[in-house]
This record gives sequence, C-alpha cells and structure tokens, in this order.
Amino acid sequence: MAIAALFLAGAMALQAGDPPPAPAAPPSLPVDASAPDVDNGVLPGRKKPGFDTDLPPAVSQTNPGAVRAPPPEAFPADEIPLPDRWRIMTGLCPAKGGDQSILDVFKAMREVCHSHTDPYHQNALKGDRPINRAKVPWLPIHDDDWFIEANAISDTVIEPRSLPLPVSAAANQGPGNISTFGGDRSLIFSQTFLAEVSLIKGSTAFKPPEIEYHVALALNVNYVNAASRQILNVDAARPTHRADAALALQEAYVDYHIHNVSDRYDFDAVRVGIQPFQADFRGFLFNDEQLGVRLFGDRDDNRIQYNLAMFWRLEKDTNSGLNDVTQTPRHDLVFLANLYRQDFLIPSLTSQITFVYNRNREGGEFYYDSNGFPVRPGLLGDLRGRDYDAFYVGYNVDGHIHRVNLTASAYYLFGSDRNNNYTNLPARISAGFAAAELSMDHDWMRFRLSGLYASGSSNPSSHVETGFDAIYENPVFAGADTSYWIRQGIPLAGGGRGIFLSQRNGILDDLRTSKDLGQSNFVNPGTVLAGAGADFDLKPTLRVSANVNHLWFANTQVLETLRQQGNIARDIGWDLSSAVIWRPKSTQNIIVRLSGAILAPGEGMKDLFGNTNGDTVYYSILGNVILNF
Repeated sequence: MAIAALFLAGAMALQAGDPPPAPAAPPSLPVDASAPDVDNGVLPGRKKPGFDTDLPPAVSQTNPGAVRAPPPEAFPADEIPLPDRWRIMTGLCPAKGGDQSILDVFKAMREVCHSHTDPYHQNALKGDRPINRAKVPWLPIHDDDWFIEANAISDTVIEPRSLPLPVSAAANQGPGNISTFGGDRSLIFSQTFLAEVSLIKGSTAFKPPEIEYHVALALNVNYVNAASRQILNVDAARPTHRADAALALQEAYVDYHIHNVSDRYDFDAVRVGIQPFQADFRGFLFNDEQLGVRLFGDRDDNRIQYNLAMFWRLEKDTNSGLNDVTQTPRHDLVFLANLYRQDFLIPSLTSQITFVYNRNREGGEFYYDSNGFPVRPGLLGDLRGRDYDAFYVGYNVDGHIHRVNLTASAYYLFGSDRNNNYTNLPARISAGFAAAELSMDHDWMRFRLSGLYASGSSNPSSHVETGFDAIYENPVFAGADTSYWIRQGIPLAGGGRGIFLSQRNGILDDLRTSKDLGQSNFVNPGTVLAGAGADFDLKPTLRVSANVNHLWFANTQVLETLRQQGNIARDIGWDLSSAVIWRPKSTQNIIVRLSGAILAPGEGMKDLFGNTNGDTVYYSILGNVILNF
C-alpha cells in the first residue's frame, strides 16, 4: 500500500505540472588513495582469470522524471525462520490430494515439485536434503544433518575379437592339425550391475563430511565362447564356451573427518575398508579397489593434498575380476605416500611426488585360479616361488602450459627379488618408466600425442632385473581400452602354462600369469609406444575418437630365451582404433559406446605368432552401454 501511494502521489504531481522531486545525492565516502581500485586476488597467491588493471569507463545513467525509491520502512521487516536451507524450495510445493485449483497454480513449478525418481532435481536419494528420521526410524542416526547418496549402474559389454591363442597339441579341434596355435576368434558378453549407497553426516556443500559409511555391491554375469579348447579351462576335455556369475563386495569403508586445520576447511581424515585408490593421474602404477587404511587431507587452501596409505590386496574372482572377500587376503602389502602441489612448477600445473613399497611374501604358495591355471608361481624358468620387495619413486604432472595440455609420469623402480627364475639366485631390481601425453584443443577438436617407455631385461641371467612392472595397472592413456593392445591380454604360452605377453586393460609387456591374481615380474621385454589421436565433439551428445599407436619391445632377449628362438624382432606392430560415444541426454546417465581396433602385427609379433591360419591382422570390437542413476 505504501508503494502504491507513492506512485499515485507522483502521478498526481505530474498531472498538476509540478516537477518531480530530484533524487537525493548519495553521501560521499572517504577514499583511501593507497588502496587498489580492484581486488585482484580471490585468495592469497591466486589471481582472477583474465584480470586487467585498466578499468572500463564508468557507466552513468539519467532518468528524467523518475519517481523516488520508497523508503526502507515501506517494506515489511518481519522474517519467517526456516528450519534449514534445503526446504526453501520444496516448501512451496502443494500437499498431495489438495485443491485442484491450487495444484494448477503450481504446474509451472515442475523444477521443484517432481518425482522422487528424478535424479536431476532436489532428491533425497542424491543427498540434496537431509533424511527425514520419522520415515526411517530404523536408521541409527540421532541428528538432522544426515544424508543418503545412492547410485545404481548397469554396464553391458559385448566384445567379438581375435587374438593369437597358443595351445597344446591335445587342444586342437581339427583332425590332423598339429599347429601349436588354435582358432583365434572368440566372443565375450559381460553384464555388471553395481549398487552403492553412502550414509553421510554433515553439511557437505561447504565442508568435508564428518563421517561417511559407504557400501558398493557388484553382480557380474559373463559368457565366453572361444574357438579352441584349453583356452577357457586347463582341462582340454571342457567345452569351448563358459557361463559364469559372481557377486562381490567392491567397496565397504568408513570415512571419518578427524578435524579442520583452517577456516577454509583444510582438513585431515581417515578412511578404513575396501576403497578405490589411484596412485597417479593416469593409473600407470596402482589403480584398484582394495582393503586398506588411508590418511588423507589438504593444506594451504587446498593447494596441497596428501595421502598416506596401506593396502592389503584381496584375491579376485577369476572370470569377472571382482573382489573375492570369501578368501583370505593375499600376502601382498602396498604402502604408499604421495603429495600433490597445485601451481607447481608453473601456475597451471599440478605436481605429484609418489613413494610406493610393494612387499610380497607369496613365494611359498601354489595358487590356481578357478579355471585350473596356475597363477602363483608363474610357470617360467625354474618354476619356483618368489618373494620380493619393490620400491617405486615417481614424479607425475598434470595441467597445461598455455594452450598445450600435459600429463606425464616417471618412475624409478628398485628393490630385491629373492629368486630370479633364470638363475635360482637372489637378484637386485633396477628399472625405469616414463610416459607423457600432450594435447591441444581447437574449438570442438582435441589432438593428442603420446609416448611411453618401460625398460626391459637385456640379460635374464643377470643378477640385476631391469624389466619394469606395475602393481596393478589400469591406464587411461593412448586411447585406453579402445586400443587393441591395451584392451586385450595376449597369451604367450598356453597348454596350461597361462603366461601372458601383456595383460587385459594393461599396457606393459610383463609376462605375468594374471594382473588380478599373479605376481609382478621384473624380467620382461619392456614396452615402447609412440602414438597420436584426436577427439571430435561433433555434437554435445556425440563424440568420435581415433588413435594410432606403434609399439615395440624394449628388448627381446627374454622372449628369445623362453622360446629358445633367436633373432626375434622388436617391432610389435601398428595399433589402429576408433570409437563413437553417444550420450543421448547430454549427461552421464546414458552412455553408448561402439569402438573397433586392429593390430597389424610387426616382425616381432610374426616371429612369436606366425600361426598357420594366415591371419595378418587381429581385431577387437567393443559394444558398451552404461546406464547410471
């Protein structure tokens, strides 16, 4: 009413010919000449992007005949308290079963009043508002700041492929076929359902949670069809197809917030249980979900982050790769410390230093996977078990230099191996690894260059083992699992021996029995890679990627010793791949990916796998659908 009266008085004055009252001049404020015109720092030591000390011209505005603004007393001073900030919007929603006319008024408020299954608006299952304790009296919570975050994922994979498959003479299918290589084609179908839920205490929008309880269960159903026997099972009498399923506890941890160390919520926290962890930016060294204890936190307004952790490695299900908590954990410990520093060496780079100690005491064990293949010890050399201590010291960097994006890793590996399989004597470990990826964005395109070197063994009988191997690699590099070489594990020996030249979802030529179940092997040929790739975002919903990689063995002396074959060439071959990724909703809720890759063997692969089928190119096709709620 006061506002309407003011407008009416102004209108009457204009009709009477009286000029409107001039607006009052704002009071002058004292000016500190020494103070800068603009605050150019958001936090100490950080500068606003695009900051310019030259200010634009002052904006002036005149409005002749304007009506003076109403005084503050014209507005109501009463305030209505709200119990919390989460109910500001949902408090506007009409009650169910109310007057239809009232419901019609709120039809335009669909952004607030929505279905409980809608993950993109305020949803209690996504932690957008606290738990209503009256509806869940069985939960052991006593305060009003507890939240639930739930997630459900369906991951479907269908994968036709071909790869060299060495087998024993008893496993060949064709009459009169005496080749040591079976049929090279196979088909994989894998369906994984993942359900995870977190119970969190604390207002996490502005600070870390006080405590979090997290559980993730995975169910995998898989089917494989191969062209030869003794590929899927050590028993040559078993059929060439297999169906299997596994239910696994993938994650189960408690995350406790110890304390804050600054008013900007720098903190220390501890996480205990089965938890995911990635030791570097691209997953070269250790990228897994394992049982462990981790102390972590940050300092200096989150410019510095740190991790101190110990992991006790779990056994894995053979055919799904999921955790198997029904078995006793392995005698394999991983101790890790790393430190991240933002804006070091230059303001746009994040640097990380890493120290990892892998203590393995599985030398006295004889372990067979569920398909009957021996995995510990590996059937190499003298076939004896091994204990080893491996120390990794690394430096990693991620960021950009002007327009060039950069990710790089370098590791030095040293330690001791209690038994060199080729000498029956203890050996010293000394190996190196380096990888880098450069990329540049141009509008909707990104172009990449990749390079990698992992040292190999030049003399298997030496007292120094110089082949670099990781603990559990899962690299996002050079095309990742779109690449044939990274996606497929290539067997070196079959017929029950189960030695792989390279591992599935791995990049190293490490001659291990299994990445999931076997031990690291530091007598291997090593890996060299040079590659290029590009990503094209044709639409917000559609991306096309292409990659070209050339691979070599760093040294072939180990292969020549194992095969009793001289003059094996270093050239592995060309790996060509492409992928189409479609996100129909422009979100991560539905992802459809189709990729194809071929490996054109070089002279080294031909020396190792010159099979009688006459195949010159191996292929891999990957169809993948991910649904995420």
